[in-house]
Amino acid sequence: MTIERTAINPWTWSVELGYNQGEIVSGHTRTLYCAGQTAMSGEGRPQHAGDMGAQLELSLGNLEAVLGKGGMSLANLVRLNVYTTDVDRLFEHYGVLASRLGAAGVAPPTTMLGVTRLAVPDLMVELEGTAVA
Repeated sequence: MTIERTAINPWTWSVELGYNQGEIVSGHTRTLYCAGQTAMSGEGRPQHAGDMGAQLELSLGNLEAVLGKGGMSLANLVRLNVYTTDVDRLFEHYGVLASRLGAAGVAPPTTMLGVTRLAVPDLMVELEGTAVA
């Protein structure tokens, strides 16, 4: 079965930022709901305290690892939630996320939320995704 994605964008400004306002997804047979992925090592220890760019890179790598274990990739993302303790600092490094999603050929509907803190105090960014195949 082929997955069909139809972007829903009443306005174009979000496309310029790398995401669609909505997507209609049909033809999929499996859905993977990913827990929030952060800058944690494989042993469960936080990494890169104080370095938003490195934390974003590792969080994205961890999300890709979960997707890969489920037989999927960033290309399968249909929803992405981004939680951060510092929105301004995250925007300084947001190109990393946007370029990786662009390289995968997707612009999943995305919500970014500024939060007081994440579950582990040194962490600054968490990525939560939903993917279909």
